[in-house]
Order: sequence, then structure tokens, then C-alpha cells
Amino acid sequence: MIKVTRLNGMEFTLNALYIEKIESFPDTTITLTTGTKYIVLDTADEVLSRITEFYKEVQLLTNPHVRGAEDEE
Repeated sequence: MIKVTRLNGMEFTLNALYIEKIESFPDTTITLTTGTKYIVLDTADEVLSRITEFYKEVQLLTNPHVRGAEDEE
């Protein structure tokens, strides 16, 4: 889960695994795989950084099979 901030200043958490795309129109719009869209104050770079950190926390980026690494030991 990542924290983001609505345009009214209220923070909420979002499941990063369901994020399909992040766009800046100039407001940052996050589209989920369900089609739900959220407009947030956070920049696209901030959201992307939080997603990366979340993936590291759940060890999604440390699995050699996900990274495409050859037989690591």
C-alpha cells in the first residue's frame, strides 16, 4: 500500500499492485486496473518512487525470477 493525497489534502492509501498507469494532466491521475481513477496532489515521480519502495518491501523486486536474472545463488 502507498499513501497519496487527494486534492482536498486528505491522505489515503492505495494498493500499488492495482495501479495500471500514472499520468500528469498537469494534476497526477492514477488509473487502477479496475478503471477507477484518482486525482492526487503528489507528483507522478513521487507516486512512482512510493510504488518502487512498496515493491521492495514486499520483495517483489528482489525475486530473481521476476527480475529475469539467470540462476542466482
